[in-house]
Amino acid sequence: MVFTAGIARTDLTPFWGVELTGWGYYIERKWQRVHDPLHATAVVFDDGQRLVCIITLDLMIISTAFTRLTREMVSRETGIAPAAILLTATHSHNAPASGGLLGVGEVDPLYEAWACRQAATAAILAWRDRHEARLRVGHTEVNGITFNRTRTGGPVDPRLTLLRIDKADGSPLGIVVNFQAHPTVHTGLRPFDVSRDVPGEICDYLEDAVPGAKAIYLQGACGDVNFLRSFSTPERCQEPARLVAKAAIDCLPKLKEIKHPTVSSDSAIVSIPTRRWLAEEIQSGRAEAERRLQTNDAKNWEATIGRSMTNNPRDMVARHGGDELKAVRAMCRFQMEWTDRMLLDWEHRPEVLETEVQAMRIGDLYVVANSAEFFTTLALDLRQRSAAPELMIACYANGRIGYMPDAHDIALRTYAGYQSPKYCNQFPFTDASGPALVEGMLARLKKCKDA
Repeated sequence: MVFTAGIARTDLTPFWGVELTGWGYYIERKWQRVHDPLHATAVVFDDGQRLVCIITLDLMIISTAFTRLTREMVSRETGIAPAAILLTATHSHNAPASGGLLGVGEVDPLYEAWACRQAATAAILAWRDRHEARLRVGHTEVNGITFNRTRTGGPVDPRLTLLRIDKADGSPLGIVVNFQAHPTVHTGLRPFDVSRDVPGEICDYLEDAVPGAKAIYLQGACGDVNFLRSFSTPERCQEPARLVAKAAIDCLPKLKEIKHPTVSSDSAIVSIPTRRWLAEEIQSGRAEAERRLQTNDAKNWEATIGRSMTNNPRDMVARHGGDELKAVRAMCRFQMEWTDRMLLDWEHRPEVLETEVQAMRIGDLYVVANSAEFFTTLALDLRQRSAAPELMIACYANGRIGYMPDAHDIALRTYAGYQSPKYCNQFPFTDASGPALVEGMLARLKKCKDA
């Protein structure tokens, strides 16, 4: 028994008029330039009995509908089971989104439908072009280039995990890399440019170093972790990609060959506990928004709506051209539209959120996926308890449920714990939410190992 593997890439660069996502409220951020093109890159693994497929997308987020339609197209053509197909976004904030987030980038349905077909096409082409393959896996650490943005000195996960795929004759086929850091280095520098940001640059460096290979970046648990802000200058913006790529290139000769060519996958829907918004929380926010909109009041907003609605209040003003009132009115507009949506079923909606968790095994490598902006403490707990020889944690996968904060941020009612659920029209998470998601992923990993 041997592995066969195939890898293919298609274009996701948006056509004219499509908005970029995730930089501020109602900015109408339609792109103006293409700094670097967006891609859908897919890899298929086959052990002779089972197949799995991973599709990475240079999009900010993807929806469950996007995932379902892509899986259906791929499965219909290839026979790969839908539950064995993983879709994950690199989360660039210089890219469009699928499904959308209220107020921070309108979705173009024509682009979304085209991107879905492009994603499926990449997977189908990878399946059609499989080769007998040798796989090698390993990890290293990249320290000193990221920070926890939610607490001073908070945890980060420096693990960089690599999978190298070569044809039987030794010629390169692909490199899969998994790392944790919010890809917003280029956003403030070029907010109206299409770009893959740091994940794309890492892939470019790897492909230059290993001619013939296509590189795939799986975004890790970066809900609370960014690259150092000092990198976000014209002089230093390429440093983080160079440092991560160098660490990966230095690690490639040390990777260990996967001796047992077996693949498996498992997927399930888990119920995550949430809590119902309090009537006071909904009405107080709405009352403030109404008052500010009626009176054009921009006084002391940073201590009220600014505290929870943005990570960086002054940056929000800058994103609105320095017009403080315009920024405040945009946030108030969001608050009004969110409450309109929430009040439709707020009293009767169940206090649980159903979301998919997924795991794959590729020899000694395990990949586990969730649809959240996962926090580091939860990811480290998952990594420690998984006992997987090598583990990649893929987030922003198969849907979107916003930030999954830990108990620390939930207690402080921060942007991640209090504002993020509003984007997704959800109830807030509780202390039990993150652990429930971890348990669901651990169960899927065990199923893959047992299979």
